[in-house]
Amino acid sequence: MRSLLLLALAAPVAAQAAPADRRADAPAGPVYADSVAPMDVSVTTRLSPQLEKLVEQLLRDGKATKIDGVAVFGGGDKFLPGKIAATMAHRIVALEPGDPRLDQRLREFADMADLTLANDNESWGLYYYIAALHDLHARGLLERAVRPQTLATLKQRLDWRRFVRPDLSLINLPNNYYGVAFSIARFRHLLGWEDASAGDQLLARMIDHYRKYSGEYGFADETEGKGRFDRYSVLLIGEIAHRLLETGMTPSDEVKAWLRKSVDLLLPRFNLHGEGFEYGRSIGTYGDTAFLEVLTAAALLKVMTPVEERMAYAFSSRVTARYMDFWIDPVSGSVDLWGRTLWGQGRRTDVYRGEGRILGENFSLARQHIYTNAIWNRLGYRGQAPDAGFARWLDTLPRSTMTWFARGVHDRGLVTIRDGKRMISLPIINGAEGQHMNNPYFPIPFSPGMLAGSADATFPQLLPRITLANGDVLMPLAFFKDVRVTRRGAVTDVRWHQTALDRMGGNDAQLDTRVSIETHYRFSPGKIERRDRIVPAEGVKIARIDMEFASFSEGAAKGRSGVQFARGAVTRFATTGYGACDAQPATDPVYRAPTGPFATVVKCARAGQGMPLRTLETSWALSYNYD
Repeated sequence: MRSLLLLALAAPVAAQAAPADRRADAPAGPVYADSVAPMDVSVTTRLSPQLEKLVEQLLRDGKATKIDGVAVFGGGDKFLPGKIAATMAHRIVALEPGDPRLDQRLREFADMADLTLANDNESWGLYYYIAALHDLHARGLLERAVRPQTLATLKQRLDWRRFVRPDLSLINLPNNYYGVAFSIARFRHLLGWEDASAGDQLLARMIDHYRKYSGEYGFADETEGKGRFDRYSVLLIGEIAHRLLETGMTPSDEVKAWLRKSVDLLLPRFNLHGEGFEYGRSIGTYGDTAFLEVLTAAALLKVMTPVEERMAYAFSSRVTARYMDFWIDPVSGSVDLWGRTLWGQGRRTDVYRGEGRILGENFSLARQHIYTNAIWNRLGYRGQAPDAGFARWLDTLPRSTMTWFARGVHDRGLVTIRDGKRMISLPIINGAEGQHMNNPYFPIPFSPGMLAGSADATFPQLLPRITLANGDVLMPLAFFKDVRVTRRGAVTDVRWHQTALDRMGGNDAQLDTRVSIETHYRFSPGKIERRDRIVPAEGVKIARIDMEFASFSEGAAKGRSGVQFARGAVTRFATTGYGACDAQPATDPVYRAPTGPFATVVKCARAGQGMPLRTLETSWALSYNYD
């Protein structure tokens, strides 16, 4: 009955996009193979009405607002006042001249500003808020939208100094927050609240820091040289370019060159789903919108070819259609990152994005789609059908690419494989503080709808977890050396070794030389293989080795050749050296990906007298279909 009710209620939304029931396509989501609505059509006819309903509810219920039973205020969203301000400002500046709704919306902005004045608002929230005030100021509406006493308080609070020390170092924040601090300082200057010196200094610090920790390859390390290269490493230069442009500055040739490197990484990752990053933290629909921000910055700054620009627009249209078809629950009218409803199908996201942020996530995601759509409109794509040759163009992309992030004492990079309709990633990175132990940062293959990690989860997805005789646990996660990628026809081999493994139990990766490992991946049509040669140091005994494979495939049956799956992208999984393996339904909530739950978990373990004293060789192989 619940399913029938959902389908009935979802019908008006689904009718606006082709084809119908997108949930049947889980876990990868809808496939936009032949055509997709223009991005502006999705934004104006679907996203904007969804957003307006949430605003109307907020205006009606105020601090008592709940979305899908979740209280909006008091849930720990420290960016919420800024996100509300940005949304309310958009409703004003989007009006045509002479629109009779202007006075009412100005009053509503003022009411919301007063309502949220006492709420916590930090870093990104400060940026969203001051950007909204600048938009109103630029149109001569600021004094009409904010009451004098409230504006005086905001002038004091919307200050980059709240998270930047006097020596311009960040206060317990990752490096991408330099861009946030610069933007706030620059907007304060444009509003006449301070001179340009702070913005200039923060811009110089931001660029110097990017240059120092991106090195020769041009991607920002999220840490100070430890090797966390994730979504933010690619997105950050797009954010920097946008922040420069929106504050009236011109990005340098160096910024444009860095931006082009991000484009080069993204292009081979385009797909028919409109899906973005599938590894690292804070992904899901934010992994999708990262593409929007980088690609529109690149389009504005003309660092793509005309063909690349058309394909970037075609992919962007898919990203926005996917947001409405896959991420928005048509019953609650809210984005669902948390698997709260039948529509969300047991999704899992980082604790950082807890469901207490439900309204703020709706507002910030909508803003990303709206402002990037406005850029495409400005470039002449308003209402334009995405290139019908997008799927054929995907077939021309390289079968495999290697993007280097860093080389030296330890190597970091990203291997991207294209096999038929499949796109497969192999990130060779270090999650570092707070993330090294979590499997979205593991050096394992990821692929939309086929291979994934689970946010904030530490189970040993697709690699060995080694327990020593004294109980210490080591994993081959962080210290990669001599990474080599070779290609022979349709086969790509990736090799590296680690003279030390990562000792588990600490917040940061801990180098431990008691065990070393040699790793070899082979990617061939319809098949991925991993082989490891594990060598304990003299006198070190391995007591146990574990490995798991959480899969979207279902109908598992064990046989002599491994585990066969009746349904799903992965059709077979086999191991050697890992001992006995057992396949069971993945019922534990830890086995959930950002897009939905895993169906099966294969658990393998080897321990006891059968463990070799010196060299331990392990392998796994999985076969998959091309669809």
